[in-house]
Amino acid sequence: MKKTMKSAMNLVLAGLLTLGLTACGSSSGGSQAGGQAAGKSDSDSKKQVTLDYVWFTDGIEGDVMKGIIGDYEKQNPNVKINLIEVAFKDLPTKLKTMISGGQPPALARITDTGMFANQALDLTPYVGDANSFTSQFVDSIKPYYVMDNKIVAAPMDVTANGMIYNKTLFDKAGVKVPTSKDDIWTWDEFTADLKQVMDKGGAKTGMVWDVSPHRWSTMLYQFGGSMISEDGKKATINSPEGVQALEAFVKLHKDGIMPPSVWVGNENPNNLFRSGTVAVHMAGNWVLSNYKDITNFEWGVTYMPKGKIRSSVPGGKYVMGFKGTGVEKETAEFIKYLSSKDVNAKFTKDSLFISPRKDNAKLDYAFGKEMFEVFADELANTTPLAANDWSRQTLIPKFSTDLKNNIIDAITGKATAKDALDKTAKLIDKAISEQSK
Repeated sequence: MKKTMKSAMNLVLAGLLTLGLTACGSSSGGSQAGGQAAGKSDSDSKKQVTLDYVWFTDGIEGDVMKGIIGDYEKQNPNVKINLIEVAFKDLPTKLKTMISGGQPPALARITDTGMFANQALDLTPYVGDANSFTSQFVDSIKPYYVMDNKIVAAPMDVTANGMIYNKTLFDKAGVKVPTSKDDIWTWDEFTADLKQVMDKGGAKTGMVWDVSPHRWSTMLYQFGGSMISEDGKKATINSPEGVQALEAFVKLHKDGIMPPSVWVGNENPNNLFRSGTVAVHMAGNWVLSNYKDITNFEWGVTYMPKGKIRSSVPGGKYVMGFKGTGVEKETAEFIKYLSSKDVNAKFTKDSLFISPRKDNAKLDYAFGKEMFEVFADELANTTPLAANDWSRQTLIPKFSTDLKNNIIDAITGKATAKDALDKTAKLIDKAISEQSK
């Protein structure tokens, strides 16, 4: 009898011990079959990860991003975003060092998507339908982030070239600027009105234009030209449309509308416009925040003239994930969050940037709302050929300085527009040939 009772008690104790061990295993964070462990939320059951995010800041957007990261971490307690801040000039070196050392970051803010496209995480499998994802953004920037049918990055903000004008001088001359995209100047009409602003408005200078092949190419695209063929196999900069564009640019100098002191003498166009004696500055939208403190005259933004077509030149910044991190899924989720409508609206609006999203074309900026809308419209009417050219960031540096110098030679009469662009085309073809080897 005693032996029977003792055996029964041993069985009970063994059963209790087994239950206790099972309970200990469940409390370590694993899931029970068929559901969550008792008392565990979905976020608690996800693995804890840290995403290294390499970042550079131009202005106030760093603080804006830190706020967005804080919001994301609250919504996703299992994710820690480690912001690694570097100077923009050090960004390529930093990324190359991390990648070659076998320790790529989870993601990075980047301008040169082409440089790291081979190391980029292909976001395509993570975004659902690729066409639905890319259709959210302005069409003209697609070549920057879709390469070889892979989504190698997500757009965060975009830049556009456009026209800033001295409203005080235009009003004094009685010259009206276009207030609608349906009433845009041709280049001939614009030139005639600029001469009137100089004659009757007291402008000493009609127009200044940033000394940059990127900014000059605005006119190239408006006249129907491009630098490189759509398939990337040959130079097209010396096409009849390209030559016509450079001839028109040279004529603006010969007619005294643009001063040679900027392109030939390296005088700062920003300083000239700030003086209040210049009618128009052809520049990028980032100048808007720089000009906020101008009080000696009224200024604004209006639509650029059109040639064969309307066009600006897109630029901007992207967020790129990297392969081989072990946290690709979490990285892709964070990138989708950053590029979503509401989050991107907060980032671009608070940073005074233009949003790349079509549904964020009109944001309630604290400053310059109408001006940003004009720049956004310029971008929406930009030929994809511009991004097709400027997204080739391994190729562009091989000829851009020569292009600038060849433009200057045409301005000073050392070369015809055709000779200047023929010379540039040979350099482009050489660079393409060397790259394809």
